[in-house]
Amino acid sequence: MSRTRTALALGTAAAGAIALASVTASAAPAPVAGSTTVTPAGHDFKAVLSGKATLKAGSVTVTCTVSVSTGTVPAAPGNSNPAGPVSSPISPPTYSSCTSSMPGVTPTVTTSGAWAVSMQDGSPITATMTVPTGGLVLKTTGLASCTVTAAPTAPASVAGAWVNGNPSSLTFTNASVPVKVTGGFGCPTSATASVFNAVYKVSDVTDPAQDITVGP
Repeated sequence: MSRTRTALALGTAAAGAIALASVTASAAPAPVAGSTTVTPAGHDFKAVLSGKATLKAGSVTVTCTVSVSTGTVPAAPGNSNPAGPVSSPISPPTYSSCTSSMPGVTPTVTTSGAWAVSMQDGSPITATMTVPTGGLVLKTTGLASCTVTAAPTAPASVAGAWVNGNPSSLTFTNASVPVKVTGGFGCPTSATASVFNAVYKVSDVTDPAQDITVGP
């Protein structure tokens, strides 16, 4: 076979491979998010920690037993999205009554900035909490002086799950949160991510007889 015919054959084969790849790629489009509606529209809600919340960075685990955040379901029609999640701004969650797995160390957690939570209807219903840049800072005092900053360079999305109920619940199970750790001896400075676990009970503050629910 001449060089010209060989080049032509190779070119034709390459074009066919590219065309096949294009057809294959287009045959499996990304799934489209379904509709979501959060009710009651315009109602205030409160999320209260149930049990304990843990934040683990490296070999160090901080456990808090008190955490609260508040927010408002968007007023209609903003409480409904025909093709995706519904987002609500929330107050920076407070964390107190915290202990550390390191003996002789006392942790303190402060939060700030524009936090938010979004819900997407489905099976299961998914939830995403947005931590603003530097929105959570954990400091320890005592035998080890460490500073753990969550979402150190950009806002972070923390994946969770929502279950409708009386009250409804928002659960974070082994959710990954990017962190930066600074400090001296005993501080997990090599850690770049932490693991967050917590369950919040979410109740309707505007009308306690109703429940905050997520549907299609």
